[in-house]
Amino acid sequence: MHAGLKITTFAAALAATFGTAYGVGKGLDPVVEDSTPARHESHSEASPSPGGGGGRAGHESEPAGGLQISEKGYTLDLETPRVAAGRPVDLRFVIRDDDGRAVTSYRREHDKELHLIVASRDLGTYRHLHPARAADGTWSIPVDLPRAGGYRVFADFTPEKKNAENLTLGADLAASGPYEPQPVPAPNTTARIDGYEVALNGALRPGTAGELTLKVSRNGKSVTDLQPYLGAYGHLVALRSGDLAYLHVHPNGEPGDGTTEPGPAVSFTATAPSSGTYRLFLDFKHDGKVRTAAFTVRAGAAAPATAADDEPTDVHESSGGHGH
Repeated sequence: MHAGLKITTFAAALAATFGTAYGVGKGLDPVVEDSTPARHESHSEASPSPGGGGGRAGHESEPAGGLQISEKGYTLDLETPRVAAGRPVDLRFVIRDDDGRAVTSYRREHDKELHLIVASRDLGTYRHLHPARAADGTWSIPVDLPRAGGYRVFADFTPEKKNAENLTLGADLAASGPYEPQPVPAPNTTARIDGYEVALNGALRPGTAGELTLKVSRNGKSVTDLQPYLGAYGHLVALRSGDLAYLHVHPNGEPGDGTTEPGPAVSFTATAPSSGTYRLFLDFKHDGKVRTAAFTVRAGAAAPATAADDEPTDVHESSGGHGH
C-alpha cells in the first residue's frame, strides 16, 4: 500500500511478486506513472491512512498497515487477483467479517467510506481510487494497469461498529504481459507534475514523529488557493520499498479549523516504523483537478536532503475522473 529479473512474459514472475488489496467510493483519482524511474534501493514500512486524524504532531509510531489480508476479524476478499496489463478490467472485492458475511456499513473518514490504493511493487505506478459499493457489499471500479508485474492493493476503512478501529488490509494483484522490472525511483525532494512544482522539506525518521511540509508552486509562483481534497488541502500516502508496508500519515489541521491555509504549504505528521526507503505520494487539488506528486525518501539517513539540494523529478500523471 520492486525489482527483479527481466522476463519475456510476466507469467514466470507470478510466483515471485504478489501483494494486493482493494477499495473505495465511486470513481478514480490520481495516477502516477514513472516511465523512466531513476536508480534506487528498497523501501521501508509505511502506511498513511486516508482516515487518519489531523494535527497529531506527537502521536506514537503506529503499526504499518497493508501487510495482512486479514486482521481483527475482517478479511479482504479480492475477486480479481489477476488482470492483463494495458486492458481495462473491473476490479472487484468484498470486505468480509469473521462469519464470512460481506460488510455493508462503514464509517466515513476523510469524505469516503473506504479508500483504495493500488501500487506496483517497484512503486513506479500509483493510483488512488474511489470504487462504488453495491448493496450486497461488493466494491468495484474499472482499472487499466499500464505495465505487467506485481501490484499491491490496499483497502483502508473503518467498519461502522462500536469501538471499531481503522484498518488497512492488503492483497496481491498480478498484471500479466511482457515484464521488465524497474528500479525504485531515486531519492528526490522536488517533483514536477502537470506544470506544478512541489518541494518537500522535513525528514522521515524511524520511531520518531516528525513534520513533513510540501510547498506547491506553479510557473514560479506560490499556489495559495488549493482546494480541499478528502477533508484536507492535501492527502499523503507513504509506502515502504520491499514489502510495500502502508504508513499512516496525518494531516496537520483541516480546512476551516482556523489553523490551516489553502497553500502554498501543506504539512503532515509522520513516523516511520523502521529505517529504509519510502515512496511518498501527495495528492492535491487545484483548478478542480487532483494531481499527484511523488517523492522517494530514506528514513534514518544521516543527512536528509532538502528541497534545494536536488533537481526536480518529472512525474507523469493522468486521471480517470474523481469519485465522490
